[in-house]
Amino acid sequence: MKKIGVLVSGRGSNLQAIIDAIKRGYIKDAEIAIVVSDVKDAYALTRAREARIKAVHVDPGSYRTKDSYEEEILRLLQKEGVDLVLLAGYMRIVGKRLLDAYHNKILNIHPALLPSFPGLHAQEQAFNYGVKVTGCTVHFVDEGIDTGPIILQRSVPVLEDDTPETLADRILKEEHKIYPEAVKLFIEDRLTIDGRRVRIR
Repeated sequence: MKKIGVLVSGRGSNLQAIIDAIKRGYIKDAEIAIVVSDVKDAYALTRAREARIKAVHVDPGSYRTKDSYEEEILRLLQKEGVDLVLLAGYMRIVGKRLLDAYHNKILNIHPALLPSFPGLHAQEQAFNYGVKVTGCTVHFVDEGIDTGPIILQRSVPVLEDDTPETLADRILKEEHKIYPEAVKLFIEDRLTIDGRRVRIR
């Protein structure tokens, strides 16, 4: 049984997608051991508690440095025996302390087809640029911003009557499909990183 830790900052809809995928048996031999948020009132913590998952708020403002803040997160993850870390709307750049401890064991979901439109407000970036197709990406996390090796992508057309909000809603629906799929592949040891490429067995 592999244990998953999830880092969150917001409403946690992707967290819910993972919870549901485990509950219905799509993701087997895995459980979410802990959910950690840097935001005290993040709704993701409520989702975790409702699913009887340990939910913890770690206030970055209580720590003098980023390293000491991440040291506490690492302590919590390791205490629960976490094998895989998921970022689900976590609005902080993961630092060296966590990256070293969980090398190639941290996944993120991004609402654009990377390497296009990295960083914040990716849906709005894509909309304003005028692309005809955008989407979402699950990738391994490295020291850059949305630069790690790509695991899965799903395309979403930009419709003529779209707004940034309607586009974001349609992208989110695809996120809820491919994030559980990527987690399933990781749990089943079907992912191999070969340079920039992630090979799926």
